[in-house]
Formats: sequence, C-alpha cells, structure tokens
Amino acid sequence: MGKHTDYAKDLYKQFEELSARFSTLETTQKKEHTDLVYLKQDFKKLQERNSGLVDTVSELKAENADLKARNEALCEENRLLRDDNERMKRTLGNNSSNSSLPPSTDGPGKPANSFNNRRSGSSRGKGGQPGHKGTTLNRSDIEKKITDGQIRVREKTIGSGKGIPVVRYVLDLEESVVATKILIYPDADGKYRIPEGLNAEVSYGNEIKAIVSDLYSEGVVANDRICEFVNSLTHGVLDMSGGTVYSICRRFSQLCRKEEEAIKENLLNSQVLCTDATVVSENGKSRYIRNFSNEESVLYCRMEKKSLRALKELDILSRFAGILEHDHETAMYHFGRGHGECNVHLCRYLIKNSEETGNSWSRDMMNFLNGLNEARKKAAGSGRTGFTTEELERYNTRYDAILEEAGRQKEKTRGKYARKEERALISRLRKYKENHLLFLYDFRVPYSDNMSERDLRKCKNRQKMAGGFRSPEGTGMFCSIMSVVETIKRREMDILKTISELFAGKAAIR
Repeated sequence: MGKHTDYAKDLYKQFEELSARFSTLETTQKKEHTDLVYLKQDFKKLQERNSGLVDTVSELKAENADLKARNEALCEENRLLRDDNERMKRTLGNNSSNSSLPPSTDGPGKPANSFNNRRSGSSRGKGGQPGHKGTTLNRSDIEKKITDGQIRVREKTIGSGKGIPVVRYVLDLEESVVATKILIYPDADGKYRIPEGLNAEVSYGNEIKAIVSDLYSEGVVANDRICEFVNSLTHGVLDMSGGTVYSICRRFSQLCRKEEEAIKENLLNSQVLCTDATVVSENGKSRYIRNFSNEESVLYCRMEKKSLRALKELDILSRFAGILEHDHETAMYHFGRGHGECNVHLCRYLIKNSEETGNSWSRDMMNFLNGLNEARKKAAGSGRTGFTTEELERYNTRYDAILEEAGRQKEKTRGKYARKEERALISRLRKYKENHLLFLYDFRVPYSDNMSERDLRKCKNRQKMAGGFRSPEGTGMFCSIMSVVETIKRREMDILKTISELFAGKAAIR
C-alpha cells in the first residue's frame, strides 16, 4: 500500500515537471512565434529594400553606361581638337623659310630681306664696296654714240661764247609723234595691193606696238594704264584705247607663237631643264601655268591640271631626253632620262621638321646639303668638273649616317601630324637619295629649281595685277608673249628693238 502511494506521488511530481516544462516550452514557443512574426516583417522590409536597391543599381548601371559613352565621345572630341590644334599650329607656323609660301605671306615680325637661306649678317656697310667697278656715264662713250648716229645732239650755250668752253652733256628723250604717209599706187593690172597691217586708214607703228607689248609683259601693266602712259608720253597727241592695246597684244602673241618652236628646239637640245608650275585663276577656276627653263630660254605652257595625263599632252615633255630638275613632282619621273630634286625646297621641310619635333637630325641634314652646295661651287670655281670617288663615298656615308640618326630620333616625336610628316620626310630622303645628290655627280645639274620659281613670279605678278585671266585664250596669249619676252631678256637682247623687229616680220629667236 505504501509503495503504491509513493508511485502516485512520483507520477504527480513528473506531471508537474512536465507541466512546468510544457509551460516553459509554450512560453518559448510564443516568444519564438513572436520573433518569427518580427523576422517575417523584417524579411518583407528587406525584400522591399532589396527591390529598391536593385532598381537603384539598374539606374546606376544605365547612368554609368551613359557616362562611359559620353566619356568616350569627349575623349574622341578631345583627340580631334588636339589633332586640329596641332594642324593649325603647323599651318600658322608656316612661312617662306620652312614652306612653299612666298615671302609676302611672312608676318610683320620677320626682319626685312631675310627671306633667303642666309643665316648670318654681314659686317660690311651698305652701298658700293671698295674695289667694286662703278658704271658712271662716260663722256667719250656719249661722243662715240653721237658720231655713230645713235644720239642726235643739239647745243646750248651758257656764258659769253668766247674762250675754251667746259663741255657737259645732258641726256634726255624727246616725245614726238611721227606720222609716216604711205602712198600705195595700183599695179600694172590696176589693183591696189595693200600690205598686211595697213587695212585701216590710220594704224600704229612698230615702235609704239613694241612699247605697248613690253608694258603688258615685262612691265605687268594693266591695259587702261598702258593707254594712260602712251597718251601722256605724247602729251595727249595720241588717244589710244584699251581695245587697241588688246589688239596689239593679241597680234604680238600670234607672232610669238611662231617663235615658240625655236625656243622649244633650244630647250630640247639642253642637257638639263628646270620646270615648275603655279596655279592661276581663269574665269574663277583654278588652272596652271608650267614653265621650262635653261640658261638661254624660257617656255610657258597653260595646263588644265597638273596630272600625268595633262603632262603627257605637253609636246616638249614627251620629246625631252635630258635631265629634269623639279620640286619633287613624282609625275615628272615618267619623262626624261634623269631627275634632280630641288634641295632648297627640301630644306624648307627640314626646317619645319626641326621646329615641330625639336629633333636635330633635320637641321644637320640641311646644313650638310648646303655645305655640299658650297663645296661644289668651290670645286667648279677652281675648274673641276666633278668630285673624286673618295669624296663622293664620304658624302654618301655622311648622308646615310644622318638618316640612321633620324630613324632613332623619330621614335620620341610627339604629335600625330609631326610624326606623320617626319616619317614621310625620312622616307623621301631614303627613296630619292640619288636624285637629291645628283648635283654632286653631274655639275650641270643645279642644286635647286630656283630658276623656274623665279620665272613663275611673272605669272603671280600678272595674277595680282589683273586678278586672273578671263579665258583659256587669254592665258595662252600671256604664255606665248612671256615665253618670247623672257627668252629675249635671258639672252640680253634689246627688248624694244627685238619686239619691233617681230612686228616687222623678222625672226627674233634663233
């Protein structure tokens, strides 16, 4: 009985423990349930926040992509502006010493008379130098010309007229108009055979025509100014019109075309010809005048373009079998049997490269080439006809050494355009080495093409004065006239006399 009672107490005790544990578990469960509710709420909030962050990330990604695109566009724009700035600086830095621009384009800061390759001033004063032979008028020369009938003399007395006079001569011109009356009688058949040029009742003589033609060509004077000059020269006795001036010049150009064949023949017989071209305006369009020059003759040719096809149409080029000196015109290499490159033209690019890159090789090459030119002048002046093999080998070795140094220095060159131009310049010096140094092997070949460039200045003067040409015929007329006039000057012939003889039907160029 006692044992049973103890068992019940144990069960009850266990029940109480279980109840307590259950209450504890229930409390814990309620607490955990409450925590779970809070966790669910927090999770929901986190989900909502995460969704907002995802949207923000998407917006940031889109914004980042947009900024990246804008950055790339700005980088490209910056690159273009940097290249354009470099290009403009190169253009603004061009002048007559480092490019093909004429001296007239140089800025006001450049000293006067420094447009050539002279690098140092002279210690000598201005004017005639000691030992220089003067050209003062001589009395004996004048009296000889009076005796020969070249000068008509008249006397003027000052003083009493007694004793031994002191003789002085005053040279002057008398402007007077002479009218030659020509009587034309009928021949045996009763017909009047009027010579060419006398169809009008009154016409101008060859002397006036020569003056007009010379003013048009050598003087580069406009037609209306020529009229004013001739009319004022005769004190208003003549009343020449602009149409008359044009007619005289047109007739002169026709006569000059007959002389061009003799000029061509002289040029074709030459061993070396200098050639160059310049652009002119023709009725608002760009056209070209090309010249061919040697020491005796000059020929000007009108061209539509500077292309190879246009060059092939020039008769003189297709027939020439000598050496052509030019300013690196690659199309010219299709003609002649040899080619010399203008080194003065090259030196302008070498100066420009030194200014842009700061590299010393280009300045060294320019000084080297100029030194070679001086050496050749000295050799020719002493009667030599060429350099020795040893001298030529030494010059070639130095040329190659400078180019090797150029290859090293160009690696550090900055600037897109500067790098591009420098590479092209080095490539040209390597490829056309023989042509740039041809003047060393053949003393007949000039160091530069300056002869042609000087001859083309007349075309530029006409362009500035008249603003251009109105038609192909006008350009051709100018070319024919200048070919004859410049050839006459080059041969030191009397210009007015020769032109007058041309109008009289005599050949001028032989």
